[in-house]
Amino acid sequence: MPSFDAVCEPDMVEVRNAVENTAKEIGTRFDFKGTSASIELKDKEITLHGDADFQLQQVQDVLLAKMAKRGVDVRFLDKGEVQKMGGDKVRQVLKVRSGIESEHAKKLQKLIKESKLKVQASIQGESVRVTGAKRDDLQQAIALIRRELAELPLGFNNFRD
Repeated sequence: MPSFDAVCEPDMVEVRNAVENTAKEIGTRFDFKGTSASIELKDKEITLHGDADFQLQQVQDVLLAKMAKRGVDVRFLDKGEVQKMGGDKVRQVLKVRSGIESEHAKKLQKLIKESKLKVQASIQGESVRVTGAKRDDLQQAIALIRRELAELPLGFNNFRD
């Protein structure tokens, strides 16, 4: 029976490369000289440091540009609150989204059920498996998911006949 998995998985190698390129650019740019602007990646959290909100926004803009250049969807990032540290320093934590959250998985399952396509969706951990009798039905389901759930950076893998 043909099937595919809808997943929310960033390419962590490319995310790491984007963070390293951003750190390199921060080190060489003139407007960041003599400031505490920095960026670091630990597990699936990117931490931005800066002297002011404006500088933090500039670091974030550089990061988003580097991620776009590397083909990483910026919708994988969940922006946290800007936190005040000692003195004038600020920091912000960006979480890298991985896996489909249960509420989004239920929404996706409900969408497929209401679409009247001859496919079934089942939640399997942090992914959603969609199965159907025909390959064409699965391709219609992929098109429907991309159109209706545009806010999620979904990928489709394990497509089997």
